[in-house]
Amino acid sequence: MTKKYKHLTLQDRNYIEEALTEKTPLFKIARRLRKDPTTISKEIKRNRVVIGKARKIQHERCLDRKNCQITELCSEKCGRVCSRCKTKNCYKICSVYKPEECKTIKGFPHVCNSCAKRARCSHEKYGYRAKTAYMNYQDVLSESREGISKTEKEMKKLEKLISPLALRGQSIAHIYVHHKEEIKCSERTLYSYFEQNLFTAKNIDLPRKVKYKPRKKRVETVARNSGHRLGRTYEDFKEYISNHPEDQVVEMDTVHGTKENKTLLTLLFRSSSLMLSFVLERCTSDAVKKVFDGMYETLGEEVFRKTFPVILTDNGSEFKIPEVLEEDKLGNNRTRVFYCDPMASHQKGRIEKNHEYIRYIVPKGRSFEPLTQEKVNLMMSRINSTARASLNGNPPLKLAQLLLDESVLKLCSQALIPADEVHLKPALLRA
Repeated sequence: MTKKYKHLTLQDRNYIEEALTEKTPLFKIARRLRKDPTTISKEIKRNRVVIGKARKIQHERCLDRKNCQITELCSEKCGRVCSRCKTKNCYKICSVYKPEECKTIKGFPHVCNSCAKRARCSHEKYGYRAKTAYMNYQDVLSESREGISKTEKEMKKLEKLISPLALRGQSIAHIYVHHKEEIKCSERTLYSYFEQNLFTAKNIDLPRKVKYKPRKKRVETVARNSGHRLGRTYEDFKEYISNHPEDQVVEMDTVHGTKENKTLLTLLFRSSSLMLSFVLERCTSDAVKKVFDGMYETLGEEVFRKTFPVILTDNGSEFKIPEVLEEDKLGNNRTRVFYCDPMASHQKGRIEKNHEYIRYIVPKGRSFEPLTQEKVNLMMSRINSTARASLNGNPPLKLAQLLLDESVLKLCSQALIPADEVHLKPALLRA
C-alpha cells in the first residue's frame, strides 16, 4: 500500500531520527517510508535545530588553506606563506578569509546526530528531533488554514452577493444552496467570514446564530389519559401508522403573540415540511373547528381526506374536543386526531422547529393583532420557499407541488418565491 502524497506522521519522524543516529543511507530511509529521497532530505534540513554553538579556537580553518600562497600580511618581509606562520593568526587579518564549511551539515544527513567528531568540532552543531519536527509541522498546517484565501476584489464581489440576502433574513444554508457556483467556498467558510466581521451583515442578522436557552432538566411525568386521549395517545398513533404507513401525517399546533386574542394555527406536512398557517380570532376549539370546516368545504371531501388523514397535536385546550375536528357537519369521519404525551413536544418536533421561521418575522413579545390572513399567507410563502438542508437544499413548496393537490396550495395562496427575494425579517409585514 503506497503512502504517496501523505504527510509524515510522528511515527515516521521517530524512524528518521533513529535512522540518522544509526547512519542509515538516505535512499534506505526513503524506501522504508515510501517517499522520495528529496522529501526526506528537505524534512531533515527544514526541521533541524541547533544543539551546540560554534567554539572559538586560536586557528579557524580556512577553506583555501591548502592552496593559499598569500605572503607578508603582517608587513614583515619573511618570505613565508602566511597560512603556515606559527607566530601570527593569518585568519584574523586576511581579507579573503573563508571559513571552512562542515561537509556533514552542507550535505546529507544535514545534522550531527551520528557524527563521531561532534565533541571536538568547532562548527555550529545541528540535530534532528522527531517531536520538535512534528510540532513544527502542526504549526505550519494550522497557520496555512488561517486568514482569508480570497483577494480584495473577490471579497467585494462576495459582500455584494451575501449581505443583501442575509439582511433579508435568509440563512446561510439557503443562500449557499442557490449561489454555490458564485460563492466558490464552503458553507462553513462563510460562517467564518461572518465571525471575522468581513461583511456588512453581522452575526445578529443570521437567524441560526441566535443562541438557544439552556435546556432544563426533564422531569418525568405520569401521563393521565383524559377522555379526549382515549384511543388517541402517542402509542396509539405509532400503532396506527405502522398499520397505515401510506397515510400522510400532519402536525398541528398554535403560535401565540402577546396576551391579545389573536393566535396562529399551524399545520405542517411531514412528507414535505410545508407549513400552512391560519389566523384565529380567539384560541378556542370553536375557532379551530371553523378553520377545519372551511378547509373541508373548499377542498371537498375526497381531497381533504387524502390531505389530512392523520393529525398529531398537543394537549392544548383548543384541541381537547377531537370530535369537532374528526367529524363533518353530518357526523361523517373526515380525519383521525392523535395527541402527544404531556410535556413531550419533541414528538412533533418538526413543527416546533419550523416555528422558528415565524419568529424571525414576528418575534416573541410582538402582538398578532395587526396580522391578517393575507399577511400570514405572504409570510408563509417566504418561509415555505426557504431551502432546507433536510430536503437536500430544496424548499418545502417545491416538494409540496409534487406531493399535494394544487388546491391545497391555493387554499393559502402559496407560490414559490425566487431564492433571492425570500425575506425573513419583520420588515416583510410592514411593506
